Amino acid sequence: MSSQNPAPLPQPVSVDDKLAAFDSIPLFMKSLPTEDTTDVALEALQSLVHEGTPDEVAQNFKEQGNEYFKGKRYREALGFYTQGVDAEPTDPVLREALLCNRAACNLELKNYGSVLRDCSQVLKINAHSSKAYFRSSSALLALERVEEALDCCDHCLQFDRDNQGIKGVRERTVKMKEQKERKERERLERIQKEEEEKRRLKAAFDDRNLVSIINPQGPSDNPYKPHFEPLNNSELIFPVFFLYPQYATSDVISHFAENTHFSAHLILMFPPGAPAPEWDKKGEYVVSDLVVYAMTHRKRLLKIGKRMTLRDVCNATKEKDGDAKDGLEIKDGCLTFVVLVKGDVEKNWVDEFKKTRDG
Repeated sequence: MSSQNPAPLPQPVSVDDKLAAFDSIPLFMKSLPTEDTTDVALEALQSLVHEGTPDEVAQNFKEQGNEYFKGKRYREALGFYTQGVDAEPTDPVLREALLCNRAACNLELKNYGSVLRDCSQVLKINAHSSKAYFRSSSALLALERVEEALDCCDHCLQFDRDNQGIKGVRERTVKMKEQKERKERERLERIQKEEEEKRRLKAAFDDRNLVSIINPQGPSDNPYKPHFEPLNNSELIFPVFFLYPQYATSDVISHFAENTHFSAHLILMFPPGAPAPEWDKKGEYVVSDLVVYAMTHRKRLLKIGKRMTLRDVCNATKEKDGDAKDGLEIKDGCLTFVVLVKGDVEKNWVDEFKKTRDG
């Protein structure tokens, strides 16, 4: 007996798909098509829906919209209310209800601009519509337009002082306003503090003969910045680069307190008895065999004693009386020094520096 493949079993249909299928049945359509159709049933329904006076047609759409709104199907309800408005009812109470209800749908759908437009039309019809004021104030609150929301609530409470919905919106609006005002105060205080810190740093830089160099490409992403020592508000802490031109490499010292000796940081970089850095192929970088140089803004070269502090170096770079301003350059908030091995390495680098400077 020849084998036959069994027929595939029917796949279960989801509830959503079942409901969607009803949309193709004229009696159950959420809205009727506006274009011409050859479907006899659709033509009959269209004629029924639009049969009657504008007020009767609009009332029918309003009732259908209400049913969908009760089921929280706001987008479908919105469509029916819009068709009711488009029917151009002559009864102002009916038109007010349609616009108010459409605003309620848009509020649920977070179409806040549409809420405000419909409520504005309602208030032209009925200046004492509490629903319009409630939905307008709710939309304004959602948009964080707190002053307008408060004004809206206050207008409504003038004629409907016991409206609990409006009172609730007003309470939430007042809370948001207080939060926004607090954040704005904090922002302004932070800006003021930052500006004061900048002024203090500038004065401190001038006092230390530092020359700030502006990066033409804009501020760098350097996470370290000069700042005052928290426990000693007159002492500065700098990020410092140690350059090793012999090997085209460098180290960064994120917190170099200005009253610290250079020797303290050199010992941390090259601890006695510790293995040499990977780039120090010859093992030459031993603290006792190293020398540090500083370059000033006017290209003077200063040899720094290891027992000197950073503040000592700043003082030593000051220009002589009558000369143009000079001092250490601070670029992107960092100071830079060159570390060399004594002897030929030092001599060759100094000669090359002077040649470049004087050439």
